[in-house]
Amino acid sequence: MIKIKIIQGDITKSSVDAIVNAANTTLMGGGGVDGAIHHASGPKLDEACAKLHGCKTGEAKTTPGFNLPAKFIIHTPGPIWRGGHSNERELLRNSYKNCLKEAEKHQCASVDFPSISTGVYHFPLNEAAQIAISSIKEFKAHFIKQIRIVAFDPVTKTAYEKALKDKEK
Repeated sequence: MIKIKIIQGDITKSSVDAIVNAANTTLMGGGGVDGAIHHASGPKLDEACAKLHGCKTGEAKTTPGFNLPAKFIIHTPGPIWRGGHSNERELLRNSYKNCLKEAEKHQCASVDFPSISTGVYHFPLNEAAQIAISSIKEFKAHFIKQIRIVAFDPVTKTAYEKALKDKEK
């Protein structure tokens, strides 16, 4: 059984086995959490990402953490919200599932996720939180013991706390 916690903080400071990067499909850095992770991990991350040749939306690829306290970075491009008519919900679910599969593959016991797709990709926060929590709860883990959602701000933290509380009813 995976223990889920919701915290507010800076995911680049997480001392865990893996952090998840809400990446773009090039994996070459961008804005928001993606840019912060690339900046904090150092130039070797760019070299490693270049060798991965991008990543499709909803899929996931792993690199070392380099200068971060996390051992691994699991990169996943979440979907851009297009009104809910372009398979965005399933793609977001896939992002979470595929990150969890990558964490299992690398025998990670602890994984920190940001709120995938709710920043510049405009996925509705409350719906994204529900999808994230249900995807994590449905996943059958062998190695993963703890997952934290690391919210950047209080509004995001509250949305994930509500989603977790709703799932525990």
